Amino acid sequence: MSAQQRSALFIDGANLYAATKALGFDIDYRRLLREFQSRDALLRAFYYTAIVEDQEYSSIRPLIDWLDYNGFRVVTKPAKEFVDSMGRRKVKGNMDIELAIDALELASHIDHMVLFSGDGDFRSLVEAMQRRGVRVTVVSTIQTQPAMIADDLRRQADEFVDLAQLISRIGRDPGERGSRVPDNRHSGDTATRFRGETPERSARPSPALESRYGIRQNDEVVEP
Repeated sequence: MSAQQRSALFIDGANLYAATKALGFDIDYRRLLREFQSRDALLRAFYYTAIVEDQEYSSIRPLIDWLDYNGFRVVTKPAKEFVDSMGRRKVKGNMDIELAIDALELASHIDHMVLFSGDGDFRSLVEAMQRRGVRVTVVSTIQTQPAMIADDLRRQADEFVDLAQLISRIGRDPGERGSRVPDNRHSGDTATRFRGETPERSARPSPALESRYGIRQNDEVVEP
C-alpha cells in the first residue's frame, strides 16, 4: 500500500490567471501536473472556468481543449453578460459552487486538497474539508499589491504556498510565450498515468462518483 497521500488539485482558472498575470509569468500546465504528481498520489486535477459562448472565437478555448486531453478534468459553464450602472459591458462567471461540490464529494477519497485560488469565499469550504480530515493547501500570492489572497482564507489553510515560489517549477519559459498550446489530444500517456493510485479508505464510491470522476470499484481496498 502506498505511503503517499492521495491528493486532488482544484484550480480556479480566472483567479489563478489574475495572480500569474500580476506576477508576470505564464503557467506551463504540463509542468504543473508533473510537479504535483511528484509530491503526492495525485487522484484528480480540476480546472474551472466560465466561457462566453456567443463569441466567434474564445482565446481560452485552445487551453481548455489541451487541458481536457492531457490529464485535467475541465469544468465549464456559460458566462453571463450584463451592463453595469455606468453602461459598461461586464462578464460574470462564478464557478465557486461547482468547485465546492466537487471537493466535498471527493473528500472521503483524498487526504490532501490543493486549492489554486485566493478567493475568500472559499474559506468555509476549506474549513468543511478540514472537518472531514482533509489537509488543505492554498496556492496564491502575497507578493503583489494588494495581495491576491484573502487574509481569512490564508489563515484557514493548513499550508499556504506562494505562487512566486513555484515560478521556476511550473512557469513557462518566457521564450515560449505566444506559441500555440501543444496539440497532444491523441496522446493518452499523461491521462493514463494520472488515473491511478490505490485509495486506502474502505468506503466504495457511488456509481455517480465512478462516472463523474473515473473512480473504479477495483481501485478501492475493502477491509474484510
